[in-house]
Amino acid sequence: MMLPPQVKTRALALVLGVLAVAACALFVGLGMRGDAGRITLYGNVDIRQLDAAFRVGGRIRKVLVEEGEAVRAGQRLAELDDEPLRQAHAAASARLAEQEALLLKLERGYRAEEVAQAEAAVVSASAQADNALHEFRRIERLRASNAVSQKDFDSAKAAFVDAGAGLKSATENFAKLKSGYQREDVDAQRAAVGIARAQLDQARTALDDAVLTAPQDGVILTRVREAGAMIQPGQAVYCVSLTQPVWIRAYVKQPRLGLIKPGMPVRVAVDSAPGKSWPGVVGFISPRAEFTPKSVETQEVRDDLVYRIRVIAEDPENVMRQGMPVTVTLDVPQ
Repeated sequence: MMLPPQVKTRALALVLGVLAVAACALFVGLGMRGDAGRITLYGNVDIRQLDAAFRVGGRIRKVLVEEGEAVRAGQRLAELDDEPLRQAHAAASARLAEQEALLLKLERGYRAEEVAQAEAAVVSASAQADNALHEFRRIERLRASNAVSQKDFDSAKAAFVDAGAGLKSATENFAKLKSGYQREDVDAQRAAVGIARAQLDQARTALDDAVLTAPQDGVILTRVREAGAMIQPGQAVYCVSLTQPVWIRAYVKQPRLGLIKPGMPVRVAVDSAPGKSWPGVVGFISPRAEFTPKSVETQEVRDDLVYRIRVIAEDPENVMRQGMPVTVTLDVPQ
C-alpha cells in the first residue's frame, strides 16, 4: 500500500530521531571507558630568565663563564676589582675600633691618677682659701684702725674671693672625676659605636658583593659585559636562562575546568622525543579567563573561554627548552 508523502516524511523523521538518540547513548557509554577520562592540552615551556648583576659598581676584573655554559646556584660568574672595597672595609674597621675604645674609656670612668690629682688640688685650694681668709680678716682689723691703706684692704679682699673661687672649682672637678662620665655621654658614645659597626657591616657586604654568583641553576644565554668594563650597580653582566624547575604554560577550556585540580599528575611529551613522556603535576590554575569577551550571551561563546594552568614537569634528560611546544595529558575521574 502506498503511503502519502506526509506520512513518509514523518516516519523518516521518527527513524532518524531514534537513531540519533541511540548514537548519543553509545557515545556517552563509550565516554565512560578508555580514553574518555583523559584530557589532552597543548602549551609551551615557559620562558624564564633573569639578569645577573653586581649590587656594587666598579671595574670588572674577571668574567668566568661563557655563553651556553650550564651553571649551578652559587657558582662564580664574575669578579670586580675589589681593592677600593678592601680599603673602605679597612677604614670602617678602624673607625669601629676607635669608637669602641672611646666607649670603654667612658664606661670605666676617669683614671685613679686623675682622681687623686683632683683630690690633691682640692686640699691645696682649701689651704689657700684658709690663708686668704685669715689674711683678709687681719687686714680688715688693721683697716678699722687706719693701720693699712685702702689699697691693701682691697687686695686682701680680692685674694680671698679668688681663693674661694679656686676652691669651688677644684671641689666641683673632683666630684666630677670621682662620679665618672655622665650617662648621656656614655649613651651617645654607644650610639656612635652602633653606627660604626653598621658601617663596617655595609663595607663587608660590599666586599662580598664584588663576586657575582649564579642565583639559580641555569644556562648562560648572553654575556653582556667583558673584563675591564666599568659598571654601575644593577647593570646586567649575564642573562641566565633558568632550567629548574620546568614550568609549562597550557590552557584548558571552560567546560573542562572543573575536572582539573592543583596537584593532579600529568604526563608531558615533546615533538623532538616521540614515544617518550615525563611526569609532572598541575601547580597553578588561573582564577580568571585569558580571553574573556565583553558580553557573554550564548552557550557557544561561553565554551570558548580558556583558563591558563601551570604544570611543573620533571626533565631529568634535559630535553625541554624554553618556548618549546609540549603536549600535556591528564587522567580525570570518570
